[in-house]
Amino acid sequence: MDNLLDNTSVIDINIDDSIKESYLDYSMSVIVGRALPDAKDGLKPVHRRILYAMNELGVTSRAAYKKSARIVGDVIGKYHPHGDTAVYDALVRMAQDFSMRLMLVDGQGNFGSIDGDNAAAMRYTEARMTQASEEILRDLDKDTVDFVPNYDDTLKEPDVLPSRIPNLLVNGSNGIAVGMATSIPPHRIDEIIDAVVYVIDNKEASVDELLGFIQGPDFPTGGIIFGKQGIRDAYNTGRGRIKVRAKVHIEKTKTRDVIVIDEVPYQVNKARLVEQISELAKDKVIEGISEVRDESDREGIRVVIELKKEAMSEIVLNHLYKSTAMETTFGIILLAINNKEPKIFTLLELLNIFISHRKTVVIRRTIFELEKAKARAHILEGLKIALDHIDEVIAIIRASKDTEEAKDSLMQRFGLSELQSKAILEMRLQRLTGLERDKIEQEYAELLTQIEALNAILRSEAKLKEIIKEELLEIKAKFSTPRLTEIEEDYESIEAEDLIPNEQVVVTMSHRGYVKRVPLKVYEKQNRGGKGKISGNTHDDDFIQSFFVANTHDTIMFVTNKGQLYWLKVYKIPEAGRTAIGKAVVNLIQLSTDEKIMATITTTDFNSDKSLVFFTKNGIVKKTNLSEYSNIRSVGVRAINLDETDELVTASIITKDVKELFIATYQGMCIRFDVNDVREIGRVARGVTGIRFKEKEDFVIGATIIVSESDKLLTVSEQGIGKQTMVGAYRLQSRAGKGVIAMKLTPKTGKLVSVINVNDENMDLMVLTTSGKMIRVDTEAIREAGRNTSGVKIVNVAGEKVAYASICPKENEDSSEDGDLV
Repeated sequence: MDNLLDNTSVIDINIDDSIKESYLDYSMSVIVGRALPDAKDGLKPVHRRILYAMNELGVTSRAAYKKSARIVGDVIGKYHPHGDTAVYDALVRMAQDFSMRLMLVDGQGNFGSIDGDNAAAMRYTEARMTQASEEILRDLDKDTVDFVPNYDDTLKEPDVLPSRIPNLLVNGSNGIAVGMATSIPPHRIDEIIDAVVYVIDNKEASVDELLGFIQGPDFPTGGIIFGKQGIRDAYNTGRGRIKVRAKVHIEKTKTRDVIVIDEVPYQVNKARLVEQISELAKDKVIEGISEVRDESDREGIRVVIELKKEAMSEIVLNHLYKSTAMETTFGIILLAINNKEPKIFTLLELLNIFISHRKTVVIRRTIFELEKAKARAHILEGLKIALDHIDEVIAIIRASKDTEEAKDSLMQRFGLSELQSKAILEMRLQRLTGLERDKIEQEYAELLTQIEALNAILRSEAKLKEIIKEELLEIKAKFSTPRLTEIEEDYESIEAEDLIPNEQVVVTMSHRGYVKRVPLKVYEKQNRGGKGKISGNTHDDDFIQSFFVANTHDTIMFVTNKGQLYWLKVYKIPEAGRTAIGKAVVNLIQLSTDEKIMATITTTDFNSDKSLVFFTKNGIVKKTNLSEYSNIRSVGVRAINLDETDELVTASIITKDVKELFIATYQGMCIRFDVNDVREIGRVARGVTGIRFKEKEDFVIGATIIVSESDKLLTVSEQGIGKQTMVGAYRLQSRAGKGVIAMKLTPKTGKLVSVINVNDENMDLMVLTTSGKMIRVDTEAIREAGRNTSGVKIVNVAGEKVAYASICPKENEDSSEDGDLV
């Protein structure tokens, strides 16, 4: 016992080093032996072993189907010492037309569906190779690749397959190893082969040049790829991201739209997608969907999404892309194994690896065929010698006591090799006929020609390339199919705006700064002189101060009394009921404590052909290009530089069609002057004088723009009196004058409140009182009157005053009721 201990050595091992070494061995085993494809044949070990086992079983594309269980059993028993489920799942995937761009297994039976249904048990299904998998295995018996021992060292298996098909890019691959993953999308085979041929002919080819051949991935399930930049990134760097959307079309019925899904993104479970859409519609996450049906059949996918009558198909579709698997992101990682080393490759590198592999295969095949041809020629040379000396050969054979002596005697007499002597001894007597002699001569001549051709291939790089190209073009002609996945150049991400219908709304703002938007259809038109509807509840000390009609996708610009400008998308203003208070505007834009919003302006864009014109309480007017306000910070920007005692009254957008400006005052005065009298100046400038006041108590209450003398101006007073007057009634003056009378004011009319340009007959007037009542009146019912008159009663204020007036699009005609003329 002591002697045994004396002969035992103890080695100290650091546990950290031991764990690292063991984990590294495990990692490399997973990386190389299970999870990642080889860059040469595009196959993982399990797929390679399945195809090899099927080839060994003789289950070719022309042979009878064999039970999947038999194939799986051979694979796990001979080459792949893992679970049968993993092997069968791999076999099943190779037989699914929605998983593989070019199927490698021809399955018979239930091999699963795009709805996520599992394949039938392996004892029920049958399989055989496809013609494509035969091309991957072609020339395997000609010493074209290395063979390695199987797991128990009892058999040999190919380390890689010869593969005439650039399978890695054609079928793609997905796999998660230890610390790395691969995600290679499938492609159209003819595009890949065209690119390979181009690279063979052009050593200095670039990825940009290859994009002329390869449009991008081509998924077996179709769909639409949006944005080519992700494709370019992946091909240039090995990594990229692409957006894949379902392909849909809209069917219109008499009452509603129907969205029909024709194709789904790659690897999306259709049944789960239908279920997801149904749940989102049920939970009101996506509004406007009345029913979802899956009408898919053998002819293809057809998922029907019926919409409600009022729903807009584009908006619902954007919601579906945003919230469901109808739009997915496919992350491309071109990671594969080359010479036992995992690496992320560019597209050009993968093509060159395949070309190099094909060169090796063709060279080894050529050497194999050359050696075989030489060996046969050598035998034929011996047979020719024997036929030329047939009598002597027969005599030597008859004189020999056994085969060995005969063989040696022939070798000595005619200088033959051992193989030639054996061939002569094994030759049948029928070869002595004249016809057989001619066949030997012909075969020998053909072999010499073949040997010369094979030698020429080995001597010439150009001939080698031509053979590779010819074989690739044969594959292209045999397996090419039309493109399934459409590719759009640019991808526009779905923003919040795309999920909101572009519809007209009324935006109201109270004196204390509460804002909301309400659909315009909520307000029904009333007859002139009516009492109106409450447009919103307010606090006891608050009232509706202003409102305007806009589209939800418009930009609203807020200009404050301090000359500061903020902007906000209309859809970001909370939608509320007609009688709701709304939300404080300070929660939407960052107003200072003593800042009041004096003007709201809507626009669809910030085109440099437009300008903003500002009007102040002290009669100052200023014009600035609209483009200077296109990038507004959250804290706003200075729109106009105001005097210490001045503040902003209103502002408007003007275009090239605007000819004149019109300013009105509290005391009923107004001025009309040419817009060109005000030159365009910088954003923070002060401006110039627009009108001078006759009375000290006077100030500007409103202003508008004029397009032509055919415009009509609608003036409204505090007591609800209004009139329409032609622009021509107000004479054109120079800027900075004292103006003329705009409305004849009396105690019954009160002071002037608003002036509006009514240049469209299809408009209604909307008036708000200080208590928040709103009334809608047809502008055509408001009488036209002269400049120095008062007008007609528009609204019964009943002890209140008119706070604000504006116009909006006309609704359906109602019966009219005359008001009292003042």
